Amino acid sequence: MKKVLKIIIYIFAVIGFVLTIGFFAIKYGLTNTKGIIDTQRENFLQDVKTSENLYWENLGEWQTLKSAIQKDIPTIQKASEDIGVSSRLIVSALIAEQLRFFYTDRQVYKKFFEPLKILGSETQFSWGVMGVKEETAIQIEQNLASTTNQYYLGSKYEHILDFKTKDSKQERFERMTDQHDHYYSYLYAGLYMKEVMNQWKKSGYDISERPDIILTLYNIGFANSKPNSNPHSGGSEIKLYDQTYSFGSLASEFYYSDEFLGEFPK
Repeated sequence: MKKVLKIIIYIFAVIGFVLTIGFFAIKYGLTNTKGIIDTQRENFLQDVKTSENLYWENLGEWQTLKSAIQKDIPTIQKASEDIGVSSRLIVSALIAEQLRFFYTDRQVYKKFFEPLKILGSETQFSWGVMGVKEETAIQIEQNLASTTNQYYLGSKYEHILDFKTKDSKQERFERMTDQHDHYYSYLYAGLYMKEVMNQWKKSGYDISERPDIILTLYNIGFANSKPNSNPHSGGSEIKLYDQTYSFGSLASEFYYSDEFLGEFPK
């Protein structure tokens, strides 16, 4: 029995150590991926708008993702309607997040996502199909209630993320990592976009017609959302075989493409 108890204690000690390392890795940005700043924006956007054969459209991973998104069309549209954010913006971020996820863990992709045609849901450093970090989710919630900050959206949205239990930490995790219903993943993502758009507008810069910037800001987080007159798209580096994108450029390519136009209009 003493040996068994020692083994159990060691196991819990290892788990505690790993969780502690994970906490500090997130806190000090050690889990952040390499970033890119896109250049020559006008040429880039023109290429996207006129291209009829985008690189990722020819990948098997895109066909898997396309089939998975088909199942979530009503859920994405509902989240979009509930908060007044373009469904195409939400799904554009989803595309980049999922393709990055597919290429980050190839074994899981090959074993589950490809054969089952489902979206990848993260549960560690980032949560759910939209890859929202816990601290980002908490700030989104706080911004809804803080009437004096630059992100505040008005009384209409103050209670949209209210919890039903007293254990908000557990409920937040469960609602965002629910494998069967991704509504809250899309809701949090859309609210983040709406809040940063509001922040920029209050600062005198309307980016509502700049999906490349909105999608980049979605990727780089609140701390890096700094309103200015000359923003650039970019974000985390995403490699799809021999093609390298920034998060912002990949998400924007989908946004301006002809994919899912009927379901998610521009």
